[in-house]
Amino acid sequence: MSHFDNLRYMIIKADEVVDVDFSEVMDTAPGTLRYSVDGFYTFVKWIGETIPPSVDALTYKAGEYTHSEILDILNSPEWVSNPTL
Repeated sequence: MSHFDNLRYMIIKADEVVDVDFSEVMDTAPGTLRYSVDGFYTFVKWIGETIPPSVDALTYKAGEYTHSEILDILNSPEWVSNPTL
């Protein structure tokens, strides 16, 4: 079992980052997040099956992704300006 097996990821709109309670997720602050190439989206991660309440309350959410699923997404042109093919 990998230590990534219990991680879950949710893509959110960048302008909703201010509504995330960073004590509920593994990220520490808006400045530590990775953003999409266009800057409109980012993602947060947490441990376990339960979506953190502040994330669940956001208007826009895409996911709940596993570690391998988010890696595939993050290697796409929307997230990497020069993705490896």
